[in-house]
Amino acid sequence: MPRTRINFDVVKRIGLQFPDVQESTVYRSPALKLRRDLMTCIAIHKSAELNSIVIQVGFDKRAELIAADPKTYYLTDHYVNYPVVLARMSRLDLEGLRNLLAMSWLFVSEGTLGGKPPARNKKRSRARNR
Repeated sequence: MPRTRINFDVVKRIGLQFPDVQESTVYRSPALKLRRDLMTCIAIHKSAELNSIVIQVGFDKRAELIAADPKTYYLTDHYVNYPVVLARMSRLDLEGLRNLLAMSWLFVSEGTLGGKPPARNKKRSRARNR
């Protein structure tokens, strides 16, 4: 069976199957977001290789992915302080992409569902403390 060529259309098709994921943009580049939080987008920073995607996965998972498969997953200085990994789409297969998107969905949903309290209005907080 011929291998499916992974591009962002394939990323979208698979990613949109996850609950609450929507097509969006980041810096005018195609992206997928879970509610309003980024899951993945095309890597557009000049430090990234062409045909790469940025995927939110967390710092620990990023280290694991790069250690396990540095030909597929990588990082540039620009992205070091963000909980993301870069992936060369030409090296991904459908199963790996699904797993990567599931990992991203879980990471982002943990931050947007019950794990992160809503931002408080600083003015209201100060007024209550007086």
